[in-house]
Amino acid sequence: MVLLAVEYALARRSHEAEISYSDFYRDVADGKIASLVFDGRDVTGRFAKPQTVSGRSVTAFETSLPDVEDTGLLALLRDKGIEVSAHRDRDPLIVRILAPILPFVLILGAWAWLSSRTQSMLSSGGPLAGLTRGKAKRFDPESEVRVRFGDVAGLAPAKRDLQEIVDFLRNAERFRKLGGHIPRGVLLVGPPGTGKTLLARAVAGEAQVAFFSVNGSEFIELFVGVGAARVRELFEDAKKAAPAIVFIDEIDAVGRSRGTGLGGGNDEREQTLNQLLSAMDGFSRNDMIIVLAATNRPDVLDSALLRPGRFDRRVVVDRPELSARMAILGVHVRGKPLAPDVDLKRIASTTPGFSGADLENLVNEAALAATRRQADAIAASDFVAAYDKIVLGDPRETVLSEEEKRRVAVHESGHTIVAYFTPGAERLDRVSILPRGMALGVTHQVPAGDRHLMTQAEIGARLRVLMGGLAAETAVLGDPSSGAEHDLKAATELAFDMVAHYGMSESIGPVYHQHRTEQAFLGQTLAVEGATSDATVHSIEQEVQRVLAEAKEAATQTIRAHRPAFDRLAAALVEHETIERDALDRLLGTPAQAVSAA
Repeated sequence: MVLLAVEYALARRSHEAEISYSDFYRDVADGKIASLVFDGRDVTGRFAKPQTVSGRSVTAFETSLPDVEDTGLLALLRDKGIEVSAHRDRDPLIVRILAPILPFVLILGAWAWLSSRTQSMLSSGGPLAGLTRGKAKRFDPESEVRVRFGDVAGLAPAKRDLQEIVDFLRNAERFRKLGGHIPRGVLLVGPPGTGKTLLARAVAGEAQVAFFSVNGSEFIELFVGVGAARVRELFEDAKKAAPAIVFIDEIDAVGRSRGTGLGGGNDEREQTLNQLLSAMDGFSRNDMIIVLAATNRPDVLDSALLRPGRFDRRVVVDRPELSARMAILGVHVRGKPLAPDVDLKRIASTTPGFSGADLENLVNEAALAATRRQADAIAASDFVAAYDKIVLGDPRETVLSEEEKRRVAVHESGHTIVAYFTPGAERLDRVSILPRGMALGVTHQVPAGDRHLMTQAEIGARLRVLMGGLAAETAVLGDPSSGAEHDLKAATELAFDMVAHYGMSESIGPVYHQHRTEQAFLGQTLAVEGATSDATVHSIEQEVQRVLAEAKEAATQTIRAHRPAFDRLAAALVEHETIERDALDRLLGTPAQAVSAA
């Protein structure tokens, strides 16, 4: 339709011409005009016959009358018998004035109405009231907060630090007599799943005070100012319910350092953070309100949030030690039937680095494994299957050829022999060539206990174990395969840390080095501050290559020195696919620890 209208207008325009008033008067005198239409001082008309104007043939024209009244024109028109008609402007003056501005008035009016309507809905609990209404959940101390410190297994240092908070909320006068000030805010720092939220609830349960819980991301919304309003409402509610605990989980979602975003320091998150800082300054030591917050990224928090007077105390909630893991497992197996062969201490010893959430998941997966095999109790094999499922993934339905199966057995036997006969290496627990997850085989080692440091000798032993698979394939089969990729990646990273970070290289020296890296930002290349020079990086890379080459050579020598044991193990893996710790001892003989002790 639009194209037709445009085409019609262009076609009509092609038959019209604009002529001067002089030409118009002359055409009237010459009798060339057939009809005229007067519209004010504008005149349109039609020629009696097509005329040539500006090189084109037209049948209609338009012109304008001069401001000077021409009294002879009408007489001339009557003499020539030209048909004359006129259009009269019937719109009143006020309409002609308002018509151009009326659309703008309507738009402004609609905007004003919508604004007032939105404010009314926000303030009166309408459909939009949820935007500014706080999302913090309040838990009643008597009926809803039932967690106590006794329900939190392990974490003894953290509970000891938080016990002061409980004592203050129970008996604040005792602290005031001695002039002591309880921390206004406590930051719980630790890896995910270590029980930070559970600890906060336990503090509220022990103190028997109101508990307000909110996630840091729940403050942030699309509309600017909503987060700040939620912060104000949260602290106002806490003051009314005092004594109370305000718990902000994942505070790094709202508490990141300011000035790092693209909003120029004026985005919604930073406004919310500013309001949070003001709110924590707004209540006194006597308000009986404690702010607990949890994060696993304390390095990204704004420095103003961590200064004294806001979050005065930092409590580290780390992964549990061996005894704590045993206690956590005891909590999670409570009420579950266990087979006689289940040893919680052994399970705890094979799970270093597991958090409380990881151990809960381990127990749950073991229960599911027992259910799948329709057993009446959870057996030790169910915990082994659960561990493999969590760490390595589900078994793959991958059918290896005899040649590939033999190569995987040789590769894993290389790791196992080097680990078994190398002093300082971690104890072997199991070796398997069953494909799981992304791995075609696995050699599982467990440390003798919880370790927090590694000596240079222990790192060297780990490097030799990592290079054992590649060394075995090269020495026994003649050439390596792509199966050593992950081993090489882990070994290279460990060797680089050993040389550049731990000061364990005489040629590089006891200096912490960092690779020179460049980052592209908004079209510019920025060099990292304090980066290591290219010459030093080259020296580090050469030293790393030397360390890895020596580790591979040491692994090769160990395999050659124990070739009969290696061949027995490889053959047993091809036949049985998985060999446990006790069978390894019978198959390989005296381990390295016994040899070194003798």
